[in-house]
Amino acid sequence: MNKNIIPRLQLVDFAKNLKRKRKKIVFTNGVFDILHRGHVEYLIKAKSMGDILIVGLNSDISVKRLKGKSRPIQNQIDRAVILLGLEAVDYVTIFSENTPQKIIELITPHVLAKGADYKISEIVGADYVKQHGGIVKKIKLTKGRSSSKIINFLK
Repeated sequence: MNKNIIPRLQLVDFAKNLKRKRKKIVFTNGVFDILHRGHVEYLIKAKSMGDILIVGLNSDISVKRLKGKSRPIQNQIDRAVILLGLEAVDYVTIFSENTPQKIIELITPHVLAKGADYKISEIVGADYVKQHGGIVKKIKLTKGRSSSKIINFLK
């Protein structure tokens, strides 16, 4: 397995170590099933908010629950390796819950980043991050770019 895919059991110590080194941790999450320009631009913007970008990646099981039995198109390891091929992404951690709340609590990032299509009140983990001295940032999405649009085009 890729050394930049961080298992859940190592997240607390991993994040503490980064913080000891005075690294500003940014966390975001998603499915990232069909990587497209919008994803890349989003991840570059997220990375610009700190020193280390950790991406919480929905596991195959959670993607099926959230998106339906025909998804994901690519398995979780392939999606993680593709994300790690981007300069902006430092680490990936995979989670099987519907939301990244537990992962966020293990990492306690300095910055929680999510797409501007969400209201702050809808962003999972926002309250937790703010209560622990962090900030929540919304990132403007690239217009006209989405996995759903690509999938619908291919049908």
